Amino acid sequence: MGITTIPTRYLIVILTFLCTSVCYIERVGFSIAYTVAADAEGVSQSSKGTILSAFYYGYALSQVPGGWAAQKIGGRRVLLLSFILWSLTCALVPLDPNRVIILITARLLVGVSQGFIFPSIHTVLAQWVPPHERSRSVSLTTSGMYLGAAMGMLLLPSLVKLKGPQSVFLAEAALGGMWSLLWFKFASDPPRSQHPKAAASGFGESLLPVKDGQSQRTKTDKSQIPWLRIFLSLPIWAIVANNFTFHYALYVLMNWLPTYFELGLKSSLQEMGSSKMVPYLNMFIFSNIGGVIADHMITKRIMSVTKTRKVLNTIGFLVSSVALIAIPHFRTPDGVVLCSSLALGFLALGRAGFAVNHMDIAPRYAGIVMGVSNTAGTLAGIIGVGLTGQLLEASKATDLDLSSPDSWRTVFFIPGFLCILSSVVFLLFSTGERIFD
Repeated sequence: MGITTIPTRYLIVILTFLCTSVCYIERVGFSIAYTVAADAEGVSQSSKGTILSAFYYGYALSQVPGGWAAQKIGGRRVLLLSFILWSLTCALVPLDPNRVIILITARLLVGVSQGFIFPSIHTVLAQWVPPHERSRSVSLTTSGMYLGAAMGMLLLPSLVKLKGPQSVFLAEAALGGMWSLLWFKFASDPPRSQHPKAAASGFGESLLPVKDGQSQRTKTDKSQIPWLRIFLSLPIWAIVANNFTFHYALYVLMNWLPTYFELGLKSSLQEMGSSKMVPYLNMFIFSNIGGVIADHMITKRIMSVTKTRKVLNTIGFLVSSVALIAIPHFRTPDGVVLCSSLALGFLALGRAGFAVNHMDIAPRYAGIVMGVSNTAGTLAGIIGVGLTGQLLEASKATDLDLSSPDSWRTVFFIPGFLCILSSVVFLLFSTGERIFD
């Protein structure tokens, strides 16, 4: 008995779970390491926002190309190349807040590299995972993001304290290298023999890129990708709107929660112990709970796919809205951890609605639709992270101390309001039916 006895599709899901974990360790790690280095050099909040948001410009630009590349040459190959590129960037770039151009260029490059990863993952999952396992598989894979963020929040502040901010870059590069070796050794494309009903169910070899001279009845080329239908589809725009809101809230909390603890509450991250990882650990738990509930409701025919997606999405986003707006009203670290845990946990639960929905409506083009949707989510990072820095600078300009809750109310109200708005959009326009052949 060994790793070779695990069904290949389960091994693929486990590896993609580890993939998202490492990616988010990198994102949280940069936020933590750069915040420490920038504060030591007296960098302004606005300048910090510029550096922190640079990643998302590169990430946004590469989402749709990432989906196209995964469709054409295979998600497995694109995923490996992307991982190697961002890992090398982390290993080679110095973390010096005064070398702004180098930092911005490096963050753009890491953003471009990681932008290819999630469309590639969804292309791979669409090839390997049958419809009745999609909610659980996608939820487990994406929950790696939150476990990675939790582990980053728990371990990396201590690493910064012991070895300095640069050590975070080296640790992230090492993790990226190890995952690349695992993916190279164990990942593969699915043979048709494992999926005899591939064409009917929308997964398997029928979704694989077609090599030159290879005959396949489901051959897909650029001219057959229904770009116009994709961009005019209301169900896809419902997914896009909710992806935007989810990532606006997530990226604002991920990038600015350390600053809120340090300056808003006067609490050191190093002294908070394991409590600072609770919000992201909660996301990990709730994401998988949502996936299990969704698959159970669908396979037992308790609800249709459409109703299941809408119910979980609505519950998740409305509870998150209340928790986000409540954050600045709590003036202790424990209170903020509680609110941010509820907000992020229920947002993760909502992913069993919108985040799996693109595989319901367009399994053949899952990577491309994911790229379109994730572009919106990345724009949310650019807007949210940068806007938050501007809002805090404006508060300081009006003589408001950043320890005042008034300085932070607008910061958390915006994602709270967006949660309400996007949940209404999803209720009105989403569907669980397959609308793209």
